[in-house]
Amino acid sequence: MDKKIIFAGTPDFAAVHLKALLDTGIKPIAVYTQPDRPAGRGHKLTPSEVKKVALEANIDVYTPENFKNEQDIAQFEALNADLCIVVAYGVILPQRIIDACKFGCINVHGSILPEYRGAAPIQRALLDGCKETGVSIMKVALKLDAGDVLTIAKLPIENTDTSGSLFDKLATLGAKTLLETLPKIFDKTISATAQDESKVTYAKKISKEEAALNFNQDATVVDRIVRGLNPWPIATVNLDDVKYKVFETTVLEDDSNKTPGTIVSVDKFGINVACAKGTLRLVTIQAPGKGPVKACDLARSRKDVFCVGKQFE
Repeated sequence: MDKKIIFAGTPDFAAVHLKALLDTGIKPIAVYTQPDRPAGRGHKLTPSEVKKVALEANIDVYTPENFKNEQDIAQFEALNADLCIVVAYGVILPQRIIDACKFGCINVHGSILPEYRGAAPIQRALLDGCKETGVSIMKVALKLDAGDVLTIAKLPIENTDTSGSLFDKLATLGAKTLLETLPKIFDKTISATAQDESKVTYAKKISKEEAALNFNQDATVVDRIVRGLNPWPIATVNLDDVKYKVFETTVLEDDSNKTPGTIVSVDKFGINVACAKGTLRLVTIQAPGKGPVKACDLARSRKDVFCVGKQFE
């Protein structure tokens, strides 16, 4: 493919798409990504996953904080690209950037648009109990995730999926769909469809405040929250003023008729907790300062804490 392409993205999800382009012999003329950010305990400045891939491939990397600077806009325009591919970039593009490329800018978004526009489409679809999700490739517009849609690819959400597993599946699906779509864009054999504004929903950013589990809900709902908040920020429960992280749960259909949050039994599979409807089994949890372990093992070593009748706060 002899077209001049700019790639703009930041996290792992975007890096998968950049790698897919490179693996098929499509090397962008430039990569845009967010500036290096502090990370880890030492808060050392760390490049984005996209930047790492770009540097390994000897691609010029640009890291403007935003496009409010005339110099940054002029620099982008001077690249005289045919197309800009945007994947989880995290920077708002002004109209001049959108208009700078011959074929415009396209975006790979992790939802079935117009549902779940916004920052956390993958997590929100899982948290809301959706049966399927997907990726949409759309034209970039000034309004958030509101551009005309070129194509949509879907996949089912399994009852064992976490946000992490869905990210991986959708990154793979997005990369595949992007590669299939690019030739159609350049050949002008694909048309875009306007989104139905009456069906728009928004996926607000996930916050740490959502991590505390509430057992006054159906066990299926609590289980979705655990899976939806894995790998970040990880769901939590409190017992005897100690906060435990919950990495994995399963739903038991039986109702205990106990107060929600009460430990109804402890067995070789985990710690079973009453919910408003059904019972939730804590399978993998983490005590403060420790690593994740099987809940049954932790309960066995701390029988004084995880005993039947105790209630999570």
